[in-house]
Amino acid sequence: MENILRSIDPLTGEAIGSLPVSKPQDIQDMVEKAHKAQRVWSSKSLQERVQLLQQAYTKLNAEEGELAQLISREMGKDARRAQYEAGGVVQGGAWLAGDAGEALRTKRSGGSEIQYRPLGVVAVISPWNYPLAMANNLIVPALVAGNAVILKPSEESPLVADLLVKTLNQILPQDILQIAHGDGATGEALVKSPINMVAFTGSRTTGQKIMANAAPALKRLVMELGGNDPMIVLQSANIPQAAQFAVGSSFENSGQMCTSTERIYVDEKIADKFENAVVALAKQYRVGGWQEPQVDIGPLVNHRQHQKVVEHIHDALNKGAKLLLGERDPQLPFIPPTVISGIRPGMLVEDDETFGPIVAIDRFSSVDDVVERANNSVYGLGAVVFGESKQAEQVASQLQAGMIGINQGAGGSPWVGAKQSGFGFHGGAEGHRQFAQITVLNR
Repeated sequence: MENILRSIDPLTGEAIGSLPVSKPQDIQDMVEKAHKAQRVWSSKSLQERVQLLQQAYTKLNAEEGELAQLISREMGKDARRAQYEAGGVVQGGAWLAGDAGEALRTKRSGGSEIQYRPLGVVAVISPWNYPLAMANNLIVPALVAGNAVILKPSEESPLVADLLVKTLNQILPQDILQIAHGDGATGEALVKSPINMVAFTGSRTTGQKIMANAAPALKRLVMELGGNDPMIVLQSANIPQAAQFAVGSSFENSGQMCTSTERIYVDEKIADKFENAVVALAKQYRVGGWQEPQVDIGPLVNHRQHQKVVEHIHDALNKGAKLLLGERDPQLPFIPPTVISGIRPGMLVEDDETFGPIVAIDRFSSVDDVVERANNSVYGLGAVVFGESKQAEQVASQLQAGMIGINQGAGGSPWVGAKQSGFGFHGGAEGHRQFAQITVLNR
């Protein structure tokens, strides 16, 4: 990789800014500084750390608009959704620090004292699809726990991460939060360096590499590794409600969301009505640039992701699926609202994570068979079931996923994946404690 990292606007293909790439020696220097800063940071009380973070987040207020625009310009998110993400981080950061502080307080258990001590230096490697929120959700609990953090943001969205770190560092002690820029080589150098923990959100393939590189030193890991979320629509489902969720979940963030609904299985007795409802709703979604009003689907993040989604469409249609809405050969940089029916095992849209605005549907006649099919994946992040409550709960009890929704989306705190969708977890009191060494003190 060259010495300069350029951030590219996916709508125009033009560079909107650049940053120097962190070289191996830079990484080494950052880690040394982080260890020194961490010893001072961890000597502060838990409450002092929380208060300093909360003060730091007040500095973000003035940058909220710029952060939102950078999200849009770097990864294509429409202005409305980018503002929501930026606002959530800016307005919610102080709350998150307090929530983590409460979870990490020393507690009594019988005759023992349970302490949550720092691990040392934590590498946070964050993705491009929610470039501000995903980084923030890992940085804050790591810092509250008394660790130093080195953030390696996605090379697709470096500018927004850089602004976040620079703004927080107006208040935080020197070197307690640093940022390293670059591609996978930079991330690999950081993982192999003498740090103590890696918190990662991204692909399963990269997660496997991180695990291998962290193994020699048995570094702590928290990794969210994507999903291929199934949705089961039972005969008893409220069809308008189920169709609304199916379209919204498949198209949110242009389909570039880890808990997007990737494959939908609908009871054959209601399939025609369901598919008609889905197509009617999907036609209402507007495609366009981030700055256009009322846009629902923006450009995909880059040419590679666009090509991957087109490949999935071609593969499905060539293997017998039907295109109910959309284009066989959508042109850069957009994928228009797409609805495909008749998906099958062996198709990329069924077996892999597509990460694009596609509603992919098939029909089933046996509930037992469809549960087996829904579970037939290495992934297990989220799953949803729509139908009468008792029957839906029975089906949900058999699904292999870390987060399951009944007549609603999957998610919550902690944010946790099953199978190869996760290793460790984050969010909520239990997730915050993943960033600490639990110590049992008897005295």
